[in-house]
Amino acid sequence: MNAPVAVRKETGLSTSVMNEAELMAVLESSLYPGAKPESIKLVMGYCKAAGLDPIQKPVHIVPMWDSKRGAMRDVIMPGIGSYRTQASRSGQYAGVTEPEYGPDVTQDIGGGPVTFPAWCKVTVKRLLANGTIAEFSATERWIENYAVKGGKEKSVAPNAMWFKRPYGQLAKCTEAQALRKAFPEFGAQPTNDEMEGKALEEVTGVTIDQATGEITGKQKPTIPPLSDAEFEKQAPRWKAAVESGKKDAAAIIAFVNAQNIAVLTDAQKAIINGWKKSEPVDSTAAKPAMSSGPAIDENDHPFD
Repeated sequence: MNAPVAVRKETGLSTSVMNEAELMAVLESSLYPGAKPESIKLVMGYCKAAGLDPIQKPVHIVPMWDSKRGAMRDVIMPGIGSYRTQASRSGQYAGVTEPEYGPDVTQDIGGGPVTFPAWCKVTVKRLLANGTIAEFSATERWIENYAVKGGKEKSVAPNAMWFKRPYGQLAKCTEAQALRKAFPEFGAQPTNDEMEGKALEEVTGVTIDQATGEITGKQKPTIPPLSDAEFEKQAPRWKAAVESGKKDAAAIIAFVNAQNIAVLTDAQKAIINGWKKSEPVDSTAAKPAMSSGPAIDENDHPFD
């Protein structure tokens, strides 16, 4: 007998309980019609590990061409809703801005004119433990994100969705990038909107062999620790931001780690946590000396 697929109340999932066969039937007929059973089972495993409800379709099965094997593979990728759900559950999600768009561009792509926004910017806000709100912005360009039509002609023209909704599709890709910067602990895998129309070689993720059902995939690259030399170079600017009151230690640490360029070591975090906001100076006293460097802004890159 198949084990029941239990759901947890603390995650806010549906209170219904189905066994595996019943859940498979629902997913095959309604949410993933035409998908192979082994791919749907991978969806179920992904959702179970992440505490997500598969009925809400938080992840997608994206067929991608594997040039090395000369065959299609199903790649399991999160949707934008998955990142939104995890951010909301963290209790630290403080909202997202409306998308900002660059100027319209009309360009001949794949044999015909296409009009699209040059870029899109979205900012996700995260409530830090000390009560302050940090902002994490992402800017993505349409030309670097759109999904190609492909087919036998290998057309580089945008597919129907990206041609019809150039603003909406780009906004979803940009928001996904901003959510990953604000909540890096929830993963770095691209969403289905970001990888639609791309080749398998362009994605790092979980895949399943269509013939054997073998689960494969590349490991996510390890983010190296920040070198002492780089820390000493950047520390004056970060320290100035803390002493001026523009940032606190927790915000600096979150700001640096969210870039996925380098990870602060425990020793470096201890130094940052030792920085304090400067006490106000009596107006009758002599003016204090200038700070050792400019305070960083939310939109600054943490590394010069």
